[in-house]
Amino acid sequence: MKEISATDLKQRLDSGEDIQIIDVRAPNEYEVAHLENSKLIPHSEIGSRVTEMDPARETVVYCQKGGWRSAEAIAALQRAGFDRVLNLKGGITAWSDEVDPSMSK
Repeated sequence: MKEISATDLKQRLDSGEDIQIIDVRAPNEYEVAHLENSKLIPHSEIGSRVTEMDPARETVVYCQKGGWRSAEAIAALQRAGFDRVLNLKGGITAWSDEVDPSMSK
């Protein structure tokens, strides 16, 4: 599974790169904190909602700590033909630690 650090993702977003960001946590977690312009698709729904995402775009998937939920979602996306998928290393926790300390974890 390929990964991207929170710092690298922030730099790429700031430079205007077109990156599709998918949050695979639960809705209540998304309400507490999420990345701007991210789309909430809980990991258990990825397979049934794959048509809501563009396989031609680079996609970054994240969960709380970059663990099993994002790994399962990435595997499902790859089976569906997505080949430009990255895991946000450390998830929303890393984003809060490295990029935006004011963000809730």
